[in-house]
Amino acid sequence: MKVKKTMSLLLTAAITLSSLTMSSPVSVMAEDLDSVAVTYVTAPLNVPSIVEKNHSIFAENMKDLGIEFVEYSDLTSGADQTQALASGDIQFLYAVGATSVILSAANGADIKIISMYSRSPKAFCLFSNDESITSPADLKGKTIAGPQGTILHELLVAYLASGDMTIDDVNFVNTSIPDAMAALSGGSADCALLAGAAAYNTSSGGAHLVTNGEGFVEATIACATTNKFYTEHQDVVDKFLEAQKEVLDYMDENPDEAMEETAEFLDLDVNAVKEMYEYYDFDMTIKDSDIDAMKSTMEFMLDTEMIEEEVDIEELVIR
Repeated sequence: MKVKKTMSLLLTAAITLSSLTMSSPVSVMAEDLDSVAVTYVTAPLNVPSIVEKNHSIFAENMKDLGIEFVEYSDLTSGADQTQALASGDIQFLYAVGATSVILSAANGADIKIISMYSRSPKAFCLFSNDESITSPADLKGKTIAGPQGTILHELLVAYLASGDMTIDDVNFVNTSIPDAMAALSGGSADCALLAGAAAYNTSSGGAHLVTNGEGFVEATIACATTNKFYTEHQDVVDKFLEAQKEVLDYMDENPDEAMEETAEFLDLDVNAVKEMYEYYDFDMTIKDSDIDAMKSTMEFMLDTEMIEEEVDIEELVIR
């Protein structure tokens, strides 16, 4: 009888241990985290990021889960951001271009879009000091400076295609936005691809707007994490999304304060910020139109040989 009783106790213990093991997704939730890292990208006019950090909204929400620290990463390059996400150094990309997400996925990285950050086609522009440039045909042979593999690059390709032209019909020079602005000002480039404050300042300085992204690109910016982190820490992801909504609610309820905070941070006149702000849609909802826009971006990346095979955009999104 004692043997049977001992065996019964061992069996009960094994069943209990098995139950605990099977419920492990709960045990690896936020309780094993004391910090999370989030990207802090303020350009071109990322009002939510500026407001969020000013008011510690992520930090306050994460405390509900026992997470004491929210660390901010100043990585702004999409490639650097997605690499840091893949390595686990960063848990949330708070404003990453769809181009970077698709490229990361195409290279086999674990990445998932959990919400949208913004859409701002009118904020992405092509400028020239030559007012005679008014059509894609007028760009033939011209030197155009701007960042390769970005929304601005996609805008140029789409604009050229509207005139049955390709990137091979122009002299495209890969530069940062500040360098493109300087090249246009100094005369070493005929045109510059600019966004945000750089675009506003260039326009205010009298440069000729050849086109903006309206009708050509959606300028889709997203928020992302890894599927691994989402699976193991869904409560943290949910809390991130709650905090993101709280940021947007603050902006809706306190528009003047949000504009003033942004103007102070970017060292811009508040009226300039208000004017540029009209170009942005910060709705965090992932819409069907966002999926379609990202599919168009993927086609652009295939055409420009940035990626070799299609990416299932639907599979990239958690909604």
